[in-house]
Amino acid sequence: MISRSEQRFIRINFITIIITLLVILAGGIVRSTGSGMGCPDWPKCFDRYIPPTDVSQLPANYKEKYVAGRIKKNEKFAKYLESMGKKELADSIRHDKNITVPEVFNPAKTWTEYLNRLAGVLAGIFLLLTAIYSFVYKKTAKRIIVLSILNIFVVGYQAWLGSIVVSTNLAQWVVTVHMLLALVLLAISIYTYNYAKQLHKEPSVIMYRIAWLKGFLFFTLAVSLAQIVLGTEVREAIDVISKSLSFGRNIWVEKVGAVFNYHRDLAILVVITNGVIYKMVIDRFSGKAAPLLTARFILLTLLIQLLSGFALAYISLPPVAQALHILFSTMLFSLQFYLYLLVYRTRTYKQ
Repeated sequence: MISRSEQRFIRINFITIIITLLVILAGGIVRSTGSGMGCPDWPKCFDRYIPPTDVSQLPANYKEKYVAGRIKKNEKFAKYLESMGKKELADSIRHDKNITVPEVFNPAKTWTEYLNRLAGVLAGIFLLLTAIYSFVYKKTAKRIIVLSILNIFVVGYQAWLGSIVVSTNLAQWVVTVHMLLALVLLAISIYTYNYAKQLHKEPSVIMYRIAWLKGFLFFTLAVSLAQIVLGTEVREAIDVISKSLSFGRNIWVEKVGAVFNYHRDLAILVVITNGVIYKMVIDRFSGKAAPLLTARFILLTLLIQLLSGFALAYISLPPVAQALHILFSTMLFSLQFYLYLLVYRTRTYKQ
């Protein structure tokens, strides 16, 4: 029997997952509209809690001011990297000429980035609420408390890394790490949500052996993670190309190079592995079993993901498709991880 306080935690945890996905969508919109540097400072935007709407509200030397601020912040970041033994990486930050390129004020881009940051703040608030409400499990499931508190530290580090994304003028590897940390946040939230829901339930028991499904699901998760990393690298390559070619969106993909081919070819493996997973699930579960329903959502998500990928590759990178592609790749990973958790708890009936 799930108590009211436990139901409240599960509800808040689920809302946190949804908001985190919306933050990723907002980030995708920022990337697809080129609004990543809409706010040249952090955590404020042009030194304001509410950003300006016109360039006349800014000082005449605003470009030089924010470039100087980025250089100062990056020097601290470079020293941090050196303390970790990453001297070459630190030097690449110090000598990156992109950092000294001033950003021209654009109100549309500024407010796009600002709304993205507000979404991030909302996610942080709900992660904090999740951690507070997790103490209902102090006698029954302390791991929920530990992981919920851990997510507070992860989101704090994620916020700091967001400031580095801005100060380094969207350095490619920093953007990739930023995306991977978002997946960590999601994975922890999904784990605590599932653990809380299953806490008072007996594990499912089926006749069919489950070990192969567990192993293949883990492999599928690894493939999806690799695909997300490759997709991030493709996006970063597109960003570089777009700065040198402000026209001809239809030829940007052609100029990306091998990483796009790897990303496209790996998509074939993603389709195959998820198809195999679906077949394995329907062979083992029936009716309204949670693993079967989740597998169906995976197929639907994969279909939308493929359609958005097709639009990006062959219809001149429409911004809407870019944002959807990022969102549904994350949703696919999330659903796969949730299915893995459901299947991992399932037991095989022994006669």
